[in-house]
Amino acid sequence: MPLTIFVAEVSDGTLVGFLEVDLRSHADGCNPSQAVGYIEGWYVGEDYRHRGVGKKLLAKAEDWARSHRCLEMASDAIIDNELSQRAHEALGYEVVDRCVHYRKRL
Repeated sequence: MPLTIFVAEVSDGTLVGFLEVDLRSHADGCNPSQAVGYIEGWYVGEDYRHRGVGKKLLAKAEDWARSHRCLEMASDAIIDNELSQRAHEALGYEVVDRCVHYRKRL
């Protein structure tokens, strides 16, 4: 699938953030009959947070997903990453599920 990475940089070319977006065949809480835009990774440097950098990156990713005929966008955050959860929710994303993942070494 077409993974795309958007970057944010300041005037001297220093990278201050990125967002990786891809298409997934399904995502929790989304319509399973169509592909979904999915935020695979999203980071803004600490000194550049609360300046709209993340919001602009997310807007670019959402436009990209729309250009691929997606009607929904999905993401995830580690359960103890409250900063990421607050950022998602501030930009209109809603919690659709909470999950604990397990593994066993064989």
